[in-house]
Amino acid sequence: MTTQEFYLRQDALTDPGALVGTYDDLPETISGLCGIVSGLIIHVAWAERYGIPPDVAMVRQTQPVADRLKLIQAAFAGPLTAARPPRSRTFGTCRDYALLLCSMLRHRSIPARVRCGFATYIGDDIYHDHWICEYWSPDDRRWLQADAQLDRLQIDQQQIAFDSANLPRDAFLTASQAWRLARSNAVAAGAFGHGAATGLWFLHVNVYRDLLSLTNRQMSGWDSWRDAAPASKVLTVNALAELDRLADMVTAFENGSQQFAVLDEAASGHLMPRW
Repeated sequence: MTTQEFYLRQDALTDPGALVGTYDDLPETISGLCGIVSGLIIHVAWAERYGIPPDVAMVRQTQPVADRLKLIQAAFAGPLTAARPPRSRTFGTCRDYALLLCSMLRHRSIPARVRCGFATYIGDDIYHDHWICEYWSPDDRRWLQADAQLDRLQIDQQQIAFDSANLPRDAFLTASQAWRLARSNAVAAGAFGHGAATGLWFLHVNVYRDLLSLTNRQMSGWDSWRDAAPASKVLTVNALAELDRLADMVTAFENGSQQFAVLDEAASGHLMPRW
């Protein structure tokens, strides 16, 4: 099985389940699919800008696509292509947009995978913790990146001038790319993070999350990083060396010189964080 063939298959989180029929009338283009996904979910951090009152219950935990589709229909019954006002959408985070787009692309027989890393176009942070979707382009012979979270409101407010269905190469860095930049001192480690959580420790969290996501483990114990005790946030020399090795392994896999089985074995050995 080739790498592209592996990422054609739905997994436990991207499988649309009984509501697969809702995909039947979706647009043909990647841009069109991004436009649909961005109109089905509101990021919890952006809810106020969409006029959502602060007392509205908003679930932050990532949902499997099958459950997400049920929530979408419960909030607003009808085709996914129907325009939904903000209060009739579901709530989630960037990973929910990426998972849903990945599911739709795989349904269209387009190899796709969810990536964890850092965006250069979100908020005031230089490199902001983020999840996007990659898809294989036969014409370009490489993986392209799409951010289905970016609707018109976010594009306007963040003054985004690029195509959200084909991100520029420097718009999003995978966690391994970011790790290597920080370790080489090309970019300060403190420039990467999520709010107050920055630096090599947060970078190492995302290296593991991206490694697991590449093997279709898009949710893991590493998502509990907010619960980590201060003592667990000290990276030893051995831990740094292990992260260097894993980042190199992911890069080799992306370049086609490392087999998926090697990546999967590494991921299987790092399912749970120390905390």
